[in-house]
Amino acid sequence: MDVINEQNLKINLRGNGMDITPSIHNYIVKRVTNLGRFLSKYPEEEILVDFEVGKTVGDQRSGKIFRASCKISISGKDFYSSSEQEDLYVAIDDIKEKLFQEIRKSRNKDRNLWRRGARSVKKMLKGLSKRNPFTSKY
Repeated sequence: MDVINEQNLKINLRGNGMDITPSIHNYIVKRVTNLGRFLSKYPEEEILVDFEVGKTVGDQRSGKIFRASCKISISGKDFYSSSEQEDLYVAIDDIKEKLFQEIRKSRNKDRNLWRRGARSVKKMLKGLSKRNPFTSKY
């Protein structure tokens, strides 16, 4: 198990059934730090990344041999993705894309919820709506 600290990004790397070579190590760190650039919305929280790579079956010669999984924890929110591919590097890229989509979707959901609440308060203050946005009662 390998632990890397960068700013507020803590990365735990594990190899399951295989050794993590320096090239795999560098590739994973490069991909995760790209996600870290996207996670700059959370500057004060510590971001914990658990990354695991391994082989699905030790004796398998063809098919989806390599498995990679990643869990990102940010201030109580967890984002998880896993992928099985024929090439380990493709699996790592696949995980990065899935996590990117999931984090972006969560960010948009939070922002839209805040905007909806703000619109509701604005309507109430203008007198257009009698509904109280805090209690949802008329």
